Amino acid sequence: MSRRSKKNCDFFCNELTHRAGIMKVKTGLFFGSFNPIHIGHLAIANYMVEFTDLDQVWFVVSPQNPFKKKQTLLADYHRYALAERAIDDDYPKLKVSNIEFGLPQPSYTVNTLAHLEEKFPTHEFVLIMGADNLKTLHKWKNAEHIIEHYQIMVYPRNGSGGGDLATHASVTAVDAPLMEISSTFIRQAIADKKDVRYMLPASVHDYIREMHFYES
Repeated sequence: MSRRSKKNCDFFCNELTHRAGIMKVKTGLFFGSFNPIHIGHLAIANYMVEFTDLDQVWFVVSPQNPFKKKQTLLADYHRYALAERAIDDDYPKLKVSNIEFGLPQPSYTVNTLAHLEEKFPTHEFVLIMGADNLKTLHKWKNAEHIIEHYQIMVYPRNGSGGGDLATHASVTAVDAPLMEISSTFIRQAIADKKDVRYMLPASVHDYIREMHFYES
């Protein structure tokens, strides 16, 4: 069985198992371009799934963030492939989702949530975001609906306290490690011919080098 086939089997077998039970699978949704995914993303997701009441964390790879220019992104399937390579098969608490690839673009979180609720009724979805994103959440499409209907777990970002929504009843501040590393930094470092192998999972670093991503 291929690595991808095994992941799909694990995903849907888990889904069928919980359909027979009562408790929903509490699932954190970590949205992002992941351009590229790096150890900071993984450390945050690892912390969330081990030190909160989340059962799983899904990396939701976004084909187009309405606040970013699409031409700055690697092709969707490359970023998804990088994210898949980053996660070990023997750690089922983390998964990668390309659910937004089949939805209208640009991607709006409220639309994705509605689609996920319909497709995975045995899951309770929770948003995971940095304090900097929480500060601008009011600009999102149907932000009030999101805030009123979903728990939001917020990890710290240097220089941002989360803004006015930080004390909202739906918001849970999580004392995750402060991560200064960013995908922007990684891309620029590679373009500057820096060796950033320890800032990326080995399989991600190897794929980026093989494909010559971000070199110019």
